[in-house]
Amino acid sequence: MTAFRVAMNFVRPSLDTAAPNALEVALTDDVLVVHGGTPLEGRIRVRGAKNLVSKAMVAALLGDTPSRLFDVPRIRDVEVVRGLLGLHGVKVSDGDEEGELVFDPTNVESASTDQINVHAGSSRIPILFCGPLLHRLGHAFIPDLGGCHIGPRPIDFHLQALREFGATVEKTPEGLHLSAPNGLHGTKFALPYPSVGATEQVLLTAVMAEGVTELRNAAVEPEIIDLICVLQKMGAIIKVHTDRVIEIQGVKRLHGYTHRPIPDRIEAASWAAAALATRGHVEVLGAQQADMMTFLNIFRSVGGEYEVTDLRPPRGGSPGQEGGIRFWHPGGELNAVALETDVHPGFMTDWQQPLVVALTQARGLSIVHETVYEQRLGYTEALNTMGANIQVYRDCLGGTPCRFGRRNFKHSAVIAGPSKLHAADLVIPDLRAGFSHLIAALAAEGTSRVYGVDLINRGYEDFEAKLADLGAHVERP
Repeated sequence: MTAFRVAMNFVRPSLDTAAPNALEVALTDDVLVVHGGTPLEGRIRVRGAKNLVSKAMVAALLGDTPSRLFDVPRIRDVEVVRGLLGLHGVKVSDGDEEGELVFDPTNVESASTDQINVHAGSSRIPILFCGPLLHRLGHAFIPDLGGCHIGPRPIDFHLQALREFGATVEKTPEGLHLSAPNGLHGTKFALPYPSVGATEQVLLTAVMAEGVTELRNAAVEPEIIDLICVLQKMGAIIKVHTDRVIEIQGVKRLHGYTHRPIPDRIEAASWAAAALATRGHVEVLGAQQADMMTFLNIFRSVGGEYEVTDLRPPRGGSPGQEGGIRFWHPGGELNAVALETDVHPGFMTDWQQPLVVALTQARGLSIVHETVYEQRLGYTEALNTMGANIQVYRDCLGGTPCRFGRRNFKHSAVIAGPSKLHAADLVIPDLRAGFSHLIAALAAEGTSRVYGVDLINRGYEDFEAKLADLGAHVERP
């Protein structure tokens, strides 16, 4: 079958997901052939959290001495931030340990608009360079942002916060030009919604702003707390109060840090969902129970089993053993559940897409109410083409307060199961939906072709090698 004919027969996700054009993807080598129906069995390891590592890399800009970051995954977002740091004069080098990066910010300098625009559309991380660059250089340029198309995710919260600190923002066709003619000063600011990105923006800006900053309705995800730990190591003074209030006392200088980030709880949950959907058994080394409690409760309610394997130190000449969590399908039927995504400590929005694939194998009606991103259920159309029975609704099918109830977004789903999944040709629309489509292909009978699969590299390190370690039958054509 020619590439053109393949493109015309793709399983297309919902238009709401702004998926890449099928023909454009089909004419590339960006495809993975998946022979489904084999349970995943084995052991893999997760490194530092994608949602922390890239932010810690940006934080290195604020120091006047080198920083050292361990357990950095080899993913595309890391390469984007590494490139942007290099353009601004930060020397980034590999350390002695695998996964270690060293950042030397001694010679921070301006980068040309043309150089920075090379990274336009590749990630949303560049917006977080604003505060550090304003502190180090007095000005900043931010290119057009990228990231996954799961809803508009406007940067209004970011820009409003920066203006509160005293920054001026000029929007131009090529991007944003920012300056701080009178310096940056502490402020009192309340977020309309506990946005993770906006909270990171405030933290990275407030730590060296003159005076005290009080942020209300802040995000308190584990990755936020870990970023606060990084900044505190650098010399910042940050207090985390109750009721989502963070107080930052600005300091005049920060130094470098040495930090090992928390493991990636999203990747860990994704492999757990893959084990459940394929009726397999996967041990995820590095996974930590404390940051996954909400997921583990749902996983067990669905009928999955897990065991926390704690770190074992070396003893009597025998090597130690890294801890993690073993996830498996115990046999028998899975149970339908009702769940709602929410900000931490609720059920994480990035957990729902992989888990929904497993829910297609549960008996009864499962309900998922997505309250974080309004356009995150478009991926279910492809699952339906594979044999799933999923209906999406504009109504709020749950009790959690939701911003999307009367705004015409299909943000609730009802999954009827169990459904027998069969192979299909799939186009990946975004990172988390992409891994979900991959799980579906692994669980389905027959051979699927997954196009646009390199997008998964944005957040999953060496996922093809890990699939091979788990006995999956996948190949590049």
